[in-house]
Amino acid sequence: MQQRTGELGGKVAVVTGSTQGLGLAIARAFAEAGATVVVSSHVADEVARAVAWLQARGARVRGQPCDVRDRAQVFALAHAAVSAFGQIDLWVNNAGVTATQGPTALIAPEVFTRVIQTNILGTYHGSLAALHVMRPRRAGKLINMVGQGERAPNPFGNAYGASKAWIRTFTLALAAEERANGLGIFTLNPGLLDTPLTRRMTVVAGYEGRARAFARIARLVAAPPEESARLALWLAGAATDGRTGIELRAPVASHLLRGLVRETARALLRHPAAPWLSYQSVPAAAAAEDAASNGCN
Repeated sequence: MQQRTGELGGKVAVVTGSTQGLGLAIARAFAEAGATVVVSSHVADEVARAVAWLQARGARVRGQPCDVRDRAQVFALAHAAVSAFGQIDLWVNNAGVTATQGPTALIAPEVFTRVIQTNILGTYHGSLAALHVMRPRRAGKLINMVGQGERAPNPFGNAYGASKAWIRTFTLALAAEERANGLGIFTLNPGLLDTPLTRRMTVVAGYEGRARAFARIARLVAAPPEESARLALWLAGAATDGRTGIELRAPVASHLLRGLVRETARALLRHPAAPWLSYQSVPAAAAAEDAASNGCN
């Protein structure tokens, strides 16, 4: 890993949900830019694997298991970062999950509640922990992840969409509240990403068309997580010094154009389309049993 110390050299970054997908890509991008990174997820073995993977690429990294639904664990994550490295300059609330796809009335309450606890309370807990460290220093940047549903209703994915709408308004309010304290507080919509978790879906029986439609869209617009990690790096870097309240979105139009060119070339060459998505249909009553396997990023 080549250290680009001119961008984030000397910075300490905490990234939640950072053992795979977008979170791991952000941790790597920050480390390549010279930051010391603290990675986390609720599964200790995954944290250890991510730390080893990043260390093998030259990163200065520490890992800390953390379930973001638990405020005490999130504050322990912040304490571990400060104890190890003396400060926190950057905090990215990336941890999140999605629910079984289908009408809200047919989604088990346990499934819906898990999304709210992880996405909303997780972002709230992480933001509080970051502010607790950053406010006294009057320095630091906080990045919260938004997504589908942040600005408009997200039917059949209501739990996820509503959580992202809440995160957006919560983050913009924080930015206004903390402007005088010199903190940079931003949202990032990474767009649809091509990760192992987004290639799996659980749907309520009778709504499989949702999965097939998603696969058609994803084949055109899904981007590698490294591309959105570069957007997070821009927010973390000098370009946003002295600014707050920025809402950054991945460039969907360029992703779509790239996907159209790729799919047109495939069709002209008569290459078969490989399956993009695997999905499982579950009865409404069984939706809760599959919630644990439905992650995002």
